[in-house]
Amino acid sequence: MNNETQLLQGAMNGAGLKIGIVCARFNSIFVEQLLSGAEDALIRHGVSAKDITVAWVPGSFETPLVLQRMAATGKFDALIGLGVVIQGATQHAQMINSEVSKAYAQISLNFNLPVVYGVVTTENIEQAIERSGSKAGNRGASAAATAIEMANLLRQLPAKAHK
Repeated sequence: MNNETQLLQGAMNGAGLKIGIVCARFNSIFVEQLLSGAEDALIRHGVSAKDITVAWVPGSFETPLVLQRMAATGKFDALIGLGVVIQGATQHAQMINSEVSKAYAQISLNFNLPVVYGVVTTENIEQAIERSGSKAGNRGASAAATAIEMANLLRQLPAKAHK
């Protein structure tokens, strides 16, 4: 990198950040593990437990609406959606994953706010176990790290372009 190039990157310091998390109750045995990983990562990186707000909804498909409401409050530096969608014999899981991921991106762009996709999408229960805290890590923890990094990066950038 050139010595004159300005480098912007988000620090992994969560001190002072306010984080909202929306969790899907469907497949809650896995989602509870994702939430535990997310909370642990946030607190390890300096986010105060009192600055973490958690809301539960019926399923992953319902997470965007609550994330949008949280974003509209202006009280959060980043939001995280957590859920587990396991592929069955029909296209139902693919449709949910597609719509939910599009909604997260739209909320993020509409509110100029990091909205992190922490939904685990798997083909079977074994993969859900792996991604919820066993050998493949914990998607909740990695989503929390992404939220911290993105919130800190956006703090370095002006909210509006000035002409």
